[in-house]
This record gives sequence, C-alpha cells and structure tokens, in this order.
Amino acid sequence: MKGTTRKWLAIFGGLLAAALVYLTNPFGVSLHALKILAIAALMVTWWVTEALPMPVVALLPVILFPLLNINTLEKTAAPYAHPVIFLFMGGFMLGLAIEKWNLHRRIALGIVQITGTSGDRIVLGFILSTGLLSMWLSNTATTMMMYPIALSVIHVISENHKGDGNLKHFALAIMLAIAYASNIGGIATIIGTPPNTAYVGIIRDTYHYEISFISWMLICMPLAILLLICLYFVMVKWLYPNRIRKDESTRMLIHQELAQLGPMSKAEKRVLVIFCATAFLWIFRELINSVQSWVKLDDTIIAVMCAVALFMCPAGTKVKPEDEEGGSLLEWADTSKMAWGILLLFGGGITLAGALEKAGLIDQLGQWLAGFSGNGFLLVLVITAVSCFISELMSNVAQVIVFAPVVSSLADALHMNPLLLGIPMALGASCAGMMPMGTPPNAIVFASGHIRLKQMVKTGFVMNIVSIILITLFCWFLLPIFMKSGPDSFKRVKPAQTEQKTTWKKPIEKSEAGTVQLLSIGVAGLFDINQRNLISTYRV
Repeated sequence: MKGTTRKWLAIFGGLLAAALVYLTNPFGVSLHALKILAIAALMVTWWVTEALPMPVVALLPVILFPLLNINTLEKTAAPYAHPVIFLFMGGFMLGLAIEKWNLHRRIALGIVQITGTSGDRIVLGFILSTGLLSMWLSNTATTMMMYPIALSVIHVISENHKGDGNLKHFALAIMLAIAYASNIGGIATIIGTPPNTAYVGIIRDTYHYEISFISWMLICMPLAILLLICLYFVMVKWLYPNRIRKDESTRMLIHQELAQLGPMSKAEKRVLVIFCATAFLWIFRELINSVQSWVKLDDTIIAVMCAVALFMCPAGTKVKPEDEEGGSLLEWADTSKMAWGILLLFGGGITLAGALEKAGLIDQLGQWLAGFSGNGFLLVLVITAVSCFISELMSNVAQVIVFAPVVSSLADALHMNPLLLGIPMALGASCAGMMPMGTPPNAIVFASGHIRLKQMVKTGFVMNIVSIILITLFCWFLLPIFMKSGPDSFKRVKPAQTEQKTTWKKPIEKSEAGTVQLLSIGVAGLFDINQRNLISTYRV
C-alpha cells in the first residue's frame, strides 16, 4: 500500500511541477518554449522520483510533442534511432556474448588467482577484475557476476577466521570495492557506461564533432586505473584494513572454480577473437580511415558489424547438453536479457535536449550560469562536484541528458572548449558511491548484509572527493593534449527556426586581463598565472 501511495504522490508531483512551470513562466519565454519547459519539468521530476520506469518516461516526447504541436511525430521519433543508440546496442550484444559463454567469469577468476589470496590481495584482485570487465560490460552486469564470487570467497575465509574482527573489514571492503570498481571501470571507454555514450551523442548532435573511441580512452583509461589504485588504498590501507594472511582454502576455491570451467571452449575463443577485433577497430579506426578510401569506419558501424558477426559465427559448443547443434555465438532469444530500456532512455533524452536547445532555453540557462565563471579551473571543479553529488539522487543517464546542453552553452559563452566542462560533468555522473539508490551496483552489494548505510555514505564520500579532484586535474591538463581542436571544431549546429530565438552576448572579452589563482582548492597562493593566457588554451 505504501508503495502505491508513494507512486501516485510521485506522479502527482511531476504533474504539479509541470503545471507550476507552465502557469508561472519563470524565464519569461514564448508559449512554444514554455510547453517544452513544462514537459522537461515533468520528465525530470518523474525520473528523479521514479514515478514510472525511466524508459517509459523517456517515451513522453513521442506523445506530447506532436499532441501539443511542438514538433511532428517524424522529427520527434528520429532521435530514438540515433547512431549512438546503435553503438550502445552493439556493445550490449558483445557483452551478452561474453556473459553467455562464461568468458567474463574465466577472466575474473584468473585475475584473482594471479593477485594472490591474502586479504589485501584478494580485494586488489576483485578491484582489478571488476574494473577491467566494467570497461566493456555494463556496470550492473559486471557487479552481478562478481557478487556471488565475492560471497563465496567471504564464506570460505569466514570458515577459517570465525570470531576474527578482521573478517568484518574484509567483507565490507570486498563488497564496496566491487560496486565502486564497477562504476570506475565504466568511465574508461565510451561504451563502458551509459552517461559516456549519452554525452558523446549530444556533442555529436550539437557540434557535429566526433569524440573517437581512442581519444576517450587516452584520457579516461589512465584516470580509471589511477582511481582503481586509489580505491585499493582507501579500502585496505585507510578505512578498512584487515590482517588476513594468505589463505590456502581460498586459493583452492578459486582453483576449483577455474577447474570447473575447464579449457576454453570453441565458443569462448571465437567470442574473444570478435571482442579483440572490435577493440582493435575502435582503437585504430582513424588510422585505418586515413590510409585507405575504400571504406569509412565509424564507432557505431564497428559495434553493429561485430554484433552481426556474433549472430553469424557458429558457436561450435552447446550451452547445455540438450541443446541442438548448429547454434550461433548469439541467438536472438539471448537479447531478451538486454537492457532495451536504456536505448529508449537515450532516445527520449536526445529528443528532449534537442527541443530545449531549439527553443533557446539552454542558451538562457547557460548565460545565467556564466556569471559564476571567474576561474576556469574552479569552474571545472565545481561542475564535476555538482555532477558527482547530484548523481547520488538522480539517474546518471538522465542527469547527463539534462546538464550536457547546459554546460555546452556555458562553454560557448566563455569561448571555452565545451569538452573541458562536459567530460568532467559526464565522468562525475558515474561516481555515485554514497547511497544505495545512487547506482545499481551500489544497491546490489548493499543487499549483501555486509554493509551498513553509514559505512557506504562515509566510504562513498571519501571516494567522491578523490574522484572529483582527479577528474578535474586530468581533464584540465590532459584534454588539450589528447583532444586538440581548432577554432572551427566546435561551431554549434544552428537549430531550426522556432518562435523563441536567443542571441548570446559575449560575457568575457578575449582582451580581458587579470590574474587569478589557478589551483584554488584550499591551497591559496600556490601559484598565480595570467588568466587570459591560461583560459585561451581551452578557448575555441
């Protein structure tokens, strides 16, 4: 009964938010823009409160935009087939094949076996294996796969350390490490987590600028590795140290699990080949395109091509003894396990973001935020921090969909590279660690019974601070190196004419001088530098 009441209160809250926006017109916009703003308020409220499943909320533009004469049905529905959606669909299918043939389990157990069986090394093994898998599989699927393995290891260790106070720290560290490593690993690649893919799609639509798979990895892979290392030290050297020494029974458990898997099957080998081929093409796509003109590779084309290959390639192995011969690595029935809803969420988000942009609402909000932009480095830090903590209460995908156009417009107003503000925002959205509802991996490990809420809040807060600082530093110093772009790289695509048109006033003149502190994170006076010279590095 309580659940039903809460649901209807949330539904009513969304309708009330939309009505208030429509009746008060807080930004003084035209009727056309006001209708879009009211729909945005409705969708965001329902996303935050989870009044309805998020993919269902994402379908609202298909109903309301044509119904209220905001846009035609054809134009409204087009973003639901955006190239980024097919990119993520291909990545999902590759992940399904890896899971179907237990290749992910073999990789995880192998890493844990290599790292050793002392308490600290076991935690390290789970951090590395979870982080590595999460770079290519969904965070939720990775956590669900590692969760039972971790429970088995905790059970074996507990048999030999009954009454040992260290066991509580060990169990707590290993469970939290799985959730956080899954979230961290996802930031390393474009397909690692939905916020990355959503942001790449928005930038592609807004500027016709393509963030390549390799350029994302050059920045975010080292960042993810460093965050995983920090996670290890926070877990076992600072917050939850344990003195569990090398345990023979744990080593035997891992060995038995690997023995049960047996040698690599033909299907595993073929999936591994397709996976490696996909990664190779993603990484060297630009080089391949530059040395020949026969074909033009694209990240989406590569993902879908390799997904189709999974359906074409014979498995050569039965999933179950009773299965018939002649099956492929992936059958269409397997896709019933795929998160189709996230694809609808992408489509709805892109549709909403495009409507807000065309109505001029994003420009107005960006110009309002420009008043808080005194220090470029501090601005990146604040955007990362806000994104990180908002993600504790709001879906990270919905968050990126809503805020990406805002920070892009703010960057335009400040003549800054929009990636300098947008990528930290997208990465920060994947760092929720304080609340169980912040992200599915958090909820999964919280259900284990080994974690109290206050422990998750404390640990998550520490990791949030570490993540905010490292993301800000990496993006501020490395983005200009690995994502070089000239003045014409970020020319905003002109939206179709609408009733609302906003003209930017340049808030900062290029000739503006003045000296500011670059690293004002509490270390006042560390070093000063001419702001004009520094910010111009990131201007376009």
